[in-house]
Amino acid sequence: MRRLLRVIILSGIVLTALLLVVAGTGIFVVRHSFPTYDGTVELPGLDADVEVVRDANGIPQIYADKPGDLFAAQGYVASQDRFFEMDFRRHVTSGRLAELFGKDALETDKFIRTLGWRRVAEKELGLLTPATRQFLDDYARGVNAYLNTHSGSGLSLEYAVLSLKGTDYRPEPWTAADSLAWLKAMAWDLGGNMDEEIARTKLAASFPARNIASLYPPYPYDRNEPILSTAAVDQDGQFTTSPVESVARRGMLTKDLLKSLDSVEKVAKGLPQLLGRGDGIGSNSWVVSGEHTTTGKPLLANDPHLGATMPGIWTQVGLHCNQVTARCPYDVSGFSFSGLPGVVIGHNGAISWGFTNLDPDVTDLYLEKFSGDGVVYNNRVEPLKTRKETFKVAGEDKEETITVRESRHGPIISDVGEDERETGELAAKDKNPRPYGVAIQWTALTPGRTADAIFAINRAQSWKAFRAAATLFEVPSQNLVYADREGHIGYQAPGRIPIRNRGIGDWPAPGWDARYHWKGYIPFQAMPTEFDPADGVIVTANQAVVPTSYPYYLTNDWDYGYRSQQILDRIRAAGKLDANAMASIQLDTKNRNAELLVPYLLQIGIDDDFDKQGQDTLRGWDFTQPADSAPAAYFNIVWRNLLALTFHDQLPESTWPDGGSRWFEVVRTLMSQPNSSWWDNTTTPQRENRDDILREALIDGRAEITTKMAREPSQWQWGRLHKLTLTNQTLGKSGIGLVDKLFNRGPWELGGGSSTVDATAWDAADGYTVTATPSMRMVVDLSDFDKSRWINLTGVSGHAFTKNYVDQTDLWARGETLPWAFTKGAVEATRQHTLTFTRPEG
Repeated sequence: MRRLLRVIILSGIVLTALLLVVAGTGIFVVRHSFPTYDGTVELPGLDADVEVVRDANGIPQIYADKPGDLFAAQGYVASQDRFFEMDFRRHVTSGRLAELFGKDALETDKFIRTLGWRRVAEKELGLLTPATRQFLDDYARGVNAYLNTHSGSGLSLEYAVLSLKGTDYRPEPWTAADSLAWLKAMAWDLGGNMDEEIARTKLAASFPARNIASLYPPYPYDRNEPILSTAAVDQDGQFTTSPVESVARRGMLTKDLLKSLDSVEKVAKGLPQLLGRGDGIGSNSWVVSGEHTTTGKPLLANDPHLGATMPGIWTQVGLHCNQVTARCPYDVSGFSFSGLPGVVIGHNGAISWGFTNLDPDVTDLYLEKFSGDGVVYNNRVEPLKTRKETFKVAGEDKEETITVRESRHGPIISDVGEDERETGELAAKDKNPRPYGVAIQWTALTPGRTADAIFAINRAQSWKAFRAAATLFEVPSQNLVYADREGHIGYQAPGRIPIRNRGIGDWPAPGWDARYHWKGYIPFQAMPTEFDPADGVIVTANQAVVPTSYPYYLTNDWDYGYRSQQILDRIRAAGKLDANAMASIQLDTKNRNAELLVPYLLQIGIDDDFDKQGQDTLRGWDFTQPADSAPAAYFNIVWRNLLALTFHDQLPESTWPDGGSRWFEVVRTLMSQPNSSWWDNTTTPQRENRDDILREALIDGRAEITTKMAREPSQWQWGRLHKLTLTNQTLGKSGIGLVDKLFNRGPWELGGGSSTVDATAWDAADGYTVTATPSMRMVVDLSDFDKSRWINLTGVSGHAFTKNYVDQTDLWARGETLPWAFTKGAVEATRQHTLTFTRPEG
């Protein structure tokens, strides 16, 4: 995409036009798309007038008499603020990016079409309740009403820039399937361990099983508590998996298999950046009962960690029936996605809820043996399903067509790549005489009813109704935390999670062997749940959900619990909590990895005074990582060097450590094994041990921080390395400074880090730049919703240069939040703009 955009933007007419925009003579183009927040607008299909009240931050509170009017207005309002983002998302999820951005986007499109996100979304429409189906159509009606009166630069500045190449593009009408397809994108971001399956396979080609196991240590239940302390399932539901035999693994490890997996990995790794994902994806949420609060009522906190994008992935909204009745039951406020009706995370007048990723293993890779036009399964040849997919490419008259093949396990994703036939029909030279490829089985490719769940949660008034709604929440599987005005708190794990007949999905399975098929899904009644726990505390931060006694397999790839345990420890030490105290926990920057490693680092003897000066900055450090911290800056540089010195010489580059919680645990174990082979630098003739590597990391770290920052430790600051730039997902990645400045914002110097509660993640394989952040923060006060707090990473607007484009970011970066008005009186007190929707006359 970057290469294509450079071609577009380097043309003389584009540069000239952009210079005019920046100089001010093109100010009309910039402002042309700015939405109208005041006045009266006709909206076809309304039963009665709808009022939209916005505060100074542009956050809309929508008031209507009927649900259909409410969601139609939400669709119009979302289009006002974020239509280009909506349009971009539907092009992603339908595999049509090349229509906007040309040939360089084609490989991504092929992968998405092969998976079939849009096709699955269209099938889901028929499974939804009539009410949900109608709400999706109502939302689309609002979007299309906006499209009928706005086009080109009047929709968004991005369209003006794209049009300068001469592309005659007009967005097509919005449909219900466009809304549903984004749920598939989020499911891809938040489900499965395909990356880990590929990584383990690559490692197995070079290392014995015990070495690989040391890189995937077991969850430390003795130090970091799971979400639930007990787990029992009725005898009738018990199931225990068996591990995949190492002999079966080794038999499939051919050069052609590894090449095929390289192709899959290359294409798949392009998706997270498009979808808003980055390294360090996770989330925090917790809820405490009234016994822990100053008001005697529960408090609930949530901050999902996602890739940092411009605009941010969330938009804030309130949806209010003027009179809450059985016919119009919505009075809800919170965070949603542009393009999707309803509220995803937030509260209504009775309950509040939050999400973190349960991250179960819901994707499996299967190696398929081809035989003619079919694949081998259970000693028979089964025909492959095939379909044609045709792609239009911007700037080209000729369309491109591919054939997508599917086995019983799912689409053959190894067919996608620069050389589809070569990677899709590989000739295995060693153990397997037939060509084979890689198929993916993924729960989200089975149509489901998650959209029904969103509306049901928005309406729920009790734990019973909330759990009933959760039965419909199939993908992505999340940790749901709950609190209500009656004083109850709860936890529910929903989702469609497979039961494997054999194996645990941590390794590509032989598709020809019937013993490795999925035999069903964990029944909802057996999914982990808790209501009003005795200690009055529930913390979810992607750690293990259940102890090892739980009879079903969820995953082995939990976060290792450093964030969750820090939150628990803070709550237990806090006494009575209020909303401010909950928010302060969200900002906790303690690095529990540093707490372990620094004592070892301080024991290393260093003779040179210059090098020792770096080591001395760690003495007396409290292990917190605010942006102005000198010891945090030095430690994180040492940590990155330590990982590189220990692992880069022995691991394939694609598996180099990112520095997150798994690597905390790997290195923690290695610290007690000072002569482990991992410590040895295989590029030198001598054999290094732990202390040799620690010493070198300290010395190299001192040299690096001096080069990057200053000689004197008094001038070191973590935030000078750890910066966040909010990047527009399309034109903001052009590589042309002038264009990037139009759409991108930043940088901001941040504290926090990977696997701290204030989870501003960075990838140690690449550098110190922030790759993922708390995408929003909220604290809900169940004693008085108007005392709740919220903040978004950016602002509600997707229009560059509007006052609400990044108006929340400075507050977010400082750890501040906004008052969250909910009741009509509180909303009235913040009213800055009023837009009224009316029925067209005649």
